[in-house]
Amino acid sequence: MKKYFQFDELGTNYRREIIGGITTFLSMAYILFVNPATLSLSSVADFPNELRMDQGAVFTATALAAAIGTLIMGIVARYPVALAPGMGLNAFFAFTVVLTYGIPWQTALSGVLVSGLFLVLLTLSGLREKIIDSIPPELKHAVGAGIGLFITFIGFQNAGIIVNDDAVLVGLGDLRNGNTLLSIFGLTITIILMVRQVKGGVFYGMVITAVVGMIFGLVPKPDKIIGEIPSLAPTFGVALGHLGDIFSLQMLVVILTFMFVDFFDTAGTLVAVANQAGLLKNNKLPRIGRALVSDSMGTVVGAILGTSSTTSYVESSAGVAAGARTGFASIITAGCFLLALFFSPLLSVITSSVTAPALIIVGVLMVSSLGQIKWDQFEIAVPAFLILITMPLTYSIATGIAIGFIFYPITMILKGRGKEIHPILYGLSIVFLLYFIFLVN
Repeated sequence: MKKYFQFDELGTNYRREIIGGITTFLSMAYILFVNPATLSLSSVADFPNELRMDQGAVFTATALAAAIGTLIMGIVARYPVALAPGMGLNAFFAFTVVLTYGIPWQTALSGVLVSGLFLVLLTLSGLREKIIDSIPPELKHAVGAGIGLFITFIGFQNAGIIVNDDAVLVGLGDLRNGNTLLSIFGLTITIILMVRQVKGGVFYGMVITAVVGMIFGLVPKPDKIIGEIPSLAPTFGVALGHLGDIFSLQMLVVILTFMFVDFFDTAGTLVAVANQAGLLKNNKLPRIGRALVSDSMGTVVGAILGTSSTTSYVESSAGVAAGARTGFASIITAGCFLLALFFSPLLSVITSSVTAPALIIVGVLMVSSLGQIKWDQFEIAVPAFLILITMPLTYSIATGIAIGFIFYPITMILKGRGKEIHPILYGLSIVFLLYFIFLVN
């Protein structure tokens, strides 16, 4: 075991790997409760119950997808990187594809499955890295930050801090409302924990918020803490049964968006975590192909189980900071996700008021890449800004990406920099232009 994971070469041991693996789990454990709440659209009161995903099934799918994906990453790629259904991707799935486009979640899961299979093929063929390289870094940073703003907007809505206003579209909510005050309290506590660099600060913030909510009668008390594992029956294999429903231009855009966001989530996370762990060699990642395939397989497995795209988590850096250096830490993290399956009764206490602070803080973390955009170059600033602003305002990640990718070639050509644009990007721009022509009213 020590030889396979190269403990001696990387200067680590079982104790450091175990501590690192547990730390990574605590840092991302919030997804176990945020993902079911997001995919079931629990914060949308007037959404028909018969069109919602089953929260219990999604909880089980989330834990299993995280465990299996992380285990594959640990054993095959030997990286201290954990996987789980991605924030941003789950928001796109629920709020754009299902709520806005009106696409059934069953068909959306098929789209996730197909995107995962395409990513596997692209990775094995070597095209995935070429496509990643064809997208200018400014657009990559803008997409990540735009998704952060979108998630934050959802968090403010769920908290009741931002509400509908017929006169000006949105306005400030009732800050005297008990649930809103609970979210504000939770946000404050989470900020304190994050500023103090408490490992797992987002997760602990949710726990404290839920406990305070129960004390004041704002959150229901669970009947028990440990219970039976919720059945996967409502979601398991559904993606396979609806593959025939994906043949439309609208679903093509959906699948491309799933793939695109997963592309750069994974690439950015792997580089960041590997660099922190000292795994980069000559500015290259060893076993990068295995890591990318592991990530893509996580999405395929997750879709079959019944959850949105599974991706590598930057929270893995917390585990690396605690000592993790090898895939053995990922095995420990995967084990923690399997144990978490028995804590499904806690789903009842994770209300929108409890998850809202987590969404807002994740948004803060995602907009950190804004500083890497060349705002002094107007031909770059325009498409980057349009991506940022249109994602939250149109309530659609796909629309934000589409607008930015259409305007980027235009501004670059007008600036006389058309030769810098990769042919693949021109192809993507045409696809997104067709999306607006045929699908947007």
